[in-house]
Amino acid sequence: MKKDPATLHAWGKTLWRCSVLLLLYAALVLMVASSSQQSVFFPKNAEEAVETLSKLGSKGTEVTKIQTRLKEWGYYTGNVDGIYGEKTRQAVILFQKRNGLTPDGIAGPKTLAAIGISSSSSSSSSSSGGYGGYSQAEVNLLARVISAEARGEPYSGQVAVGAVILNRIEHPSFPNTLSGVVYQKNAFTCMVDGQIDQPVADSAYKAAREAISGSDPSGGALYYYNPKTATSQWIFSRPVILTIGNHRFCS
Repeated sequence: MKKDPATLHAWGKTLWRCSVLLLLYAALVLMVASSSQQSVFFPKNAEEAVETLSKLGSKGTEVTKIQTRLKEWGYYTGNVDGIYGEKTRQAVILFQKRNGLTPDGIAGPKTLAAIGISSSSSSSSSSSGGYGGYSQAEVNLLARVISAEARGEPYSGQVAVGAVILNRIEHPSFPNTLSGVVYQKNAFTCMVDGQIDQPVADSAYKAAREAISGSDPSGGALYYYNPKTATSQWIFSRPVILTIGNHRFCS
């Protein structure tokens, strides 16, 4: 039976519409599949990245190191048990606030570097944005101490204060990390009287980088003091190497 042209034309239009609908459906299926694949993939990676940080609920040797350091420096008062509980989180937040870090309570690469604990992620961050093998957080910490301890001193005296801190890192009688030296109990007046929290002078950043580069106007000193304000009789017994501004640098 022969179909008339009008019928054939109607069939053709219907077939064309079906083809278009099938193509649109296929495209939609591909888009949904791709979207669901991404939504599973990216959050999983993000979660895995966060899991590499010590945070509330974490356990392990890194947490033990964090607790040990923060307890030595008076930030943490709980037990050193390797469990990242609320007391540990609060101690980390306080440390972060005192050191110009984001106070999120998570021991990420920058916080670990400031505490003096190395990790694969903090090591990679040290190589970018830092200076002379020190992370940017460590450079900032050194600058804060220089600014607080040598505010108003000649520039060479600021570099010398930075050099004393770095000299201690290399000496067996002191901690072997920048943060360890800085936060050693009663080592620096600025850590006790709150001067460490004052705004940092631009010259202190420059002095920190110069000291890290190897400049040592102190002549290898391990100590310094201002004879007008020093209260420790012991410090007066140290052999004086030289005087810069108001500071005597000694061995």
